[in-house]
Amino acid sequence: MTWKVTGLPLHPLVVHAAVVFAPLGAGAALAYVFLPKYRDLLRWPTLVLAVIAFGAIWAAYLTGRYFLTQRPELAQLPGVSTHRARAKVTLVVTFVFTVVAIASAWLHTRTGAVRVLLATALGVSALATLVMVVLTGDAGARAVWGQ
Repeated sequence: MTWKVTGLPLHPLVVHAAVVFAPLGAGAALAYVFLPKYRDLLRWPTLVLAVIAFGAIWAAYLTGRYFLTQRPELAQLPGVSTHRARAKVTLVVTFVFTVVAIASAWLHTRTGAVRVLLATALGVSALATLVMVVLTGDAGARAVWGQ
């Protein structure tokens, strides 16, 4: 199986979904946390965007690994090792964000300490996802396009 679309490697194409849906999911989660008046409205979009974001980042991670197995000489480019290391962290951070988003949606009606804990975890994991997507994407762009 070749992971290409019309001759282009799949990784650069899939990455675009990751850099769109991860910030959208993080933004929806932050709005869910900081705009309690709209929590009912934001519950499902936050959940759906978080799941899509994780799927896109997982796909970007897998296609990136495959891309480097097909073109091992690219691993020698400056910045690729940074991009790979950050991609691993991004995958884990986004997974945590998605799990917390699922828990927040499921326990949406809870109050008190549970709500505070979930809101805090959701906000922190959303910010971490946003930061890691930016850092990983920046490292990848610098590896491809130079400093």
